[in-house]
Amino acid sequence: MHFEKNCTYHVYNRSNELIFKEKSNYLFFLKKIRNHILPYADVLAYCLMPNHFHLMINVRENSVIITNELHRPSTQELSKQIGLMLSSYTQALNKRYDRKGSLFAHKTKAKRLNNFGEFKKINQKDYSLVCFNYIHQNPLNSKLVNKLSDWEYSSFKDYAGIRKGTLANKKLAIEMLNIDLENLLLSSKIELDEELIKNIF
Repeated sequence: MHFEKNCTYHVYNRSNELIFKEKSNYLFFLKKIRNHILPYADVLAYCLMPNHFHLMINVRENSVIITNELHRPSTQELSKQIGLMLSSYTQALNKRYDRKGSLFAHKTKAKRLNNFGEFKKINQKDYSLVCFNYIHQNPLNSKLVNKLSDWEYSSFKDYAGIRKGTLANKKLAIEMLNIDLENLLLSSKIELDEELIKNIF
């Protein structure tokens, strides 16, 4: 993964098995995001699904610093932190459920959406807004819930005013994406352009 400062990314990974087996797993992973990601990037949206996760983040300057560690001489700080987050989560899950081996089936991907300066110039079909809605629609599209607000493990409830979570930087996301909070509850009815969705992966 390579990050550029002040740019927004869709970060995601999945497993061939359940990543989250119970509520405590989801909460533990959210704590990992807070500890490993928030010092380096603003989380604009997130959704944890039973076998994968999505993060939409805006990268800060300190995240692109090269670590200069002997075993990873050209790794950026944020990439290192994402690796540590997933590795430590896997180790904890392995210990908890007496399992062995890798948990995530693929390398974590980070797809650049836009940089901050471009947001005000583009129309509503900006990749970042598509990504924001796509991430929140995941549980509904997977038929895990009947309403977006029923899924506990995404930032949707915070944007909808149902919960006062602090993981997602709502103020920044609203400014960058021009989100209409009054109509956010209708976002499950927004049809996302399939061609645009391809560009967030």
